[in-house]
Amino acid sequence: MNSSPVSQASSRPNLAIETRILRKTFGSKVAVRRLTLEVPRGEVFGFLGPNGAGKSTSIKMLLGLITPTRGEAFVLGSRAGDVSVRRKIGFLPEHFRFYDWLTAAELLDVHGRLYGMPRPRLRGRIPELLNEVGLWPHREKRLRDFSKGMLQRLGLAQALLNEPDLIFLDEPTSGLDPAGRKLVRDTIKLQRDRGATVFLNSHLLSEVEITCDRVAFIKHGEVLETRRLGTLLEGEVTVTMRARNVSPEAQAALAHRVSSLQVTGDHLTFYVPSGDDLPAIVRFLVSQNVDVYEFTPQRLSLEDLFLKIVGKDGGL
Repeated sequence: MNSSPVSQASSRPNLAIETRILRKTFGSKVAVRRLTLEVPRGEVFGFLGPNGAGKSTSIKMLLGLITPTRGEAFVLGSRAGDVSVRRKIGFLPEHFRFYDWLTAAELLDVHGRLYGMPRPRLRGRIPELLNEVGLWPHREKRLRDFSKGMLQRLGLAQALLNEPDLIFLDEPTSGLDPAGRKLVRDTIKLQRDRGATVFLNSHLLSEVEITCDRVAFIKHGEVLETRRLGTLLEGEVTVTMRARNVSPEAQAALAHRVSSLQVTGDHLTFYVPSGDDLPAIVRFLVSQNVDVYEFTPQRLSLEDLFLKIVGKDGGL
């Protein structure tokens, strides 16, 4: 990692995470190319990209589990991996392996002692968390007898044990039924309400759309775009249209008014930044003697946005 002194810009107090041209290679393989990212404190931040985009490697560098080949990473105002900062971080990995001979209460007790939590605080925190994730009745059950969903909820509990300022959740709803996914959503909202930052990696875009304030789209270890979800998904619209007599001149003029215009026979699809633009587009088409048979606007979903930004070859 670049060993230059920390600049004022690199430790801005309003940022929970900041990276600058972060790169990680394993031999000749480039896992993360040049990750530049800013995550404000107090947000639920989605980290989205296709398989192999470098998401897990990026998270490991932010946690200090692996060392970057190049670039800088700052977490909660300090360099990634700083021991004092690790005490303020919670982490639920995608593939976790807990000691299955422990009970649920024993597992949380072990993790609490690793954090150095005072015993009185830990004695109160364990039942509180097990209640929160619906596992208090199973507190004395061995983990080997837990279902996948129960283990996932216990993993979430251990990530929240020390009331962290920053929480990394890697596929937190994997293996959960709808009730379990709602529990995770509600838990994330509670963490945001108390001022924590949540860094969420998930393949379930519907969950991300409901939960996150902002999302970053990455591919090949680079951020393509960062978007605020609320305003974006309320405004941007995708339009499917069936029309005839679309002259080359009309098509070229339409392409300048919209984005991502695609024409297949008499079917056209495109995006506009706001539904307020639609009446003017219809008037323009009519003025060009285009016969419009169907004109169907739809709010842009996060899945549509993912495909638009990352590309259809970048499937999750």
